[in-house]
Order: sequence, then C-alpha cells, then structure tokens
Amino acid sequence: MNHNIANLSKNLGYTFNDLSLLKIALSHRSIGKNNNERLEFLGDSVIGYVMAEELYRRFGAENEGNLSRYRSLLVKGDTLASIARQLDVGQYLKLGGGELKSGGFRRASILADAMEAIIGAITLDSTIEQARECILSWYKERLDNIKSLDLKDPKTRLQEYLQAKKFHLPKYKVVSINGKEHAQIFQVDCHVSELALTITSEGSSRRIAEQKSAELMLEQIQKN
Repeated sequence: MNHNIANLSKNLGYTFNDLSLLKIALSHRSIGKNNNERLEFLGDSVIGYVMAEELYRRFGAENEGNLSRYRSLLVKGDTLASIARQLDVGQYLKLGGGELKSGGFRRASILADAMEAIIGAITLDSTIEQARECILSWYKERLDNIKSLDLKDPKTRLQEYLQAKKFHLPKYKVVSINGKEHAQIFQVDCHVSELALTITSEGSSRRIAEQKSAELMLEQIQKN
C-alpha cells in the first residue's frame, strides 16, 4: 500500500493544512486508538446536510418523499464506497493486521466509513463550505443524473425483473450471524432457481444484507 498520503490530497481536490487529520481519517478502528470513528460520525452528518441542501436547491418541484429517496441513494454506503474507489482511497488506509490480510482496503463498508471520515476531516481542517465544495465535485455526475436512477429498492427491482421473465421469486436465506450483539454482521444468500444462481452479501442487519444481495443478483443477471 502507498502510505504517501499527501498524494491523496490531489485526488480529493483538497490540500490539508493539518495532515494529521487526514491520517486519522484513514485509520480504521482495527488499529486501536486514534482511529477514524469520531471523524466518521462528523462526516456522516455533514454529507447528509450537504446533499439535503443541494437537492432542495436543485429540485424545487420535487416532494419531500422523492428528495428523501434521492438523498438515500447518494449517501448510502455503496455509493460512498464507489466514490472512495474513484478517488483511490483504499490504498492509503491504515488497517490492523487482520483486516489487512483479509483485504479490508477493498471492503465497501470500510471504504464508506473512511470517506465519511475524510469529509469530517476536511470540515475540521477548513469549513463546512469547503467540505461542501469537495463533496459536490465528487458527486457532480451522480447529481446531474439523479433523476435517471430507479428509486425502487433492489429487492423490488429484482422481483419485478423476475416476474417480467415469468421466473419464480428469489429466495433469501440467512447463512450466518457474526459479531457481538451490538455490532452483528448478517450474511444472506439470494437464490434464483431458474438460473441456478446464488449471490451472498453481508450487512449490519438482515434487511441491508438482503438488499445488497438482491442488487448484486440483478447486476449479475443483467450482465449475462
């Protein structure tokens, strides 16, 4: 991994005054103390506000329900992880030995958390307005095309797709539940019998894991 994180500033389009904030933002909790969880907490609130304000300004004719759906699509973990991959954040992450060996720098949840922490770090290093400028530059294409996105959740889209093909509905099965009670990870299979295809995903709840597996299943079916 490349630890010269000054290079990351170029990808982010922002130069830190206090580089230690960026270092903390890239430090996963698996390293122990001085990790990015507090910055993640701050960044989560900042991006939620920035997206809500931008959507309010852009779409004056949209009702509250649609604005909420747009915001959910933009701030969800998978979208944040995708942004992180575009900015090449993964190679700069500081991970504990276990996460490093298991490829944690590629894991969507870790990338999403790091992205929120980076937003928090930029906010503390400058202002919320500067953070807003960075966020909107990263999200420009997504914001410009938000109305073309399907607002239905992945399970609904998969169900409708299979029904249109006259296939049976997908079956979801919890494969495992790991972790402590307050931080459980659910692993769920999504199976489509006609295609003899099973996709497995994980999430912090059964619902989230099912939605992720449905989304991946739909992508796989449409790709083939």
